[in-house]
Amino acid sequence: MRILICEDSVLLREGLVRLLEHSGHQVSAALPDTTDLISTLQTDMPDLAILDVRLPPTYTDEGIRAALQIRHTYPDLPLLVLSQYVEERYASELISAHSPALGYLLKDRVADVADFVESLQQIQAGGTILDPEVVAQLLSRNHHDDRMQRLTARERTVLAAVAEGKSNQAIAALLHLSAASVEKHITAIFQKLELEADGTGNRRVLAALAHIENQGPQSGPQSRQEQP
Repeated sequence: MRILICEDSVLLREGLVRLLEHSGHQVSAALPDTTDLISTLQTDMPDLAILDVRLPPTYTDEGIRAALQIRHTYPDLPLLVLSQYVEERYASELISAHSPALGYLLKDRVADVADFVESLQQIQAGGTILDPEVVAQLLSRNHHDDRMQRLTARERTVLAAVAEGKSNQAIAALLHLSAASVEKHITAIFQKLELEADGTGNRRVLAALAHIENQGPQSGPQSRQEQP
């Protein structure tokens, strides 16, 4: 896989280059800011782009705004956004388009090299990878989607658990249901939210996003998040 990196920290940028090359990938460009980002994409399109959220000159939102521009101009380019913190406003805008081949991870996740490389491969294959902390913070958003009105109370509870990143097994234990019942509820949720199977696993993420965009800060089957 040919990967473009846009990261201002020399240590992290060079660390990503070495990590990716050691994993068998090729770094097509390693940029310190967004100055040459678009022109580089125009002349040498990579298989995936990694962008830091906060880049020079202001170190506020240059990277995430560049990600939004790339998403608009090159919607088929797999994209991973890395951030020290969750930029809630822009994260919502980037994710809400429901475009495939997208990742939003906190930089701490890079430390787990195997998981990080696997995430890149999933994104490049068209998957959607969201950091659990990103999901948790976006749960405070409060939008409306008529599709959500189709769900039963039990389906909403199951979907809230899905949005927290829980596995089917963890949801079954949490709600005292059989694994088959959980699977049945999730299938019904996919159907009611009009999420068709695409082979990438995106339906589970998109269903969670539908929940995120419709719930307030009290959402979820319980306030304490459990590990799957």
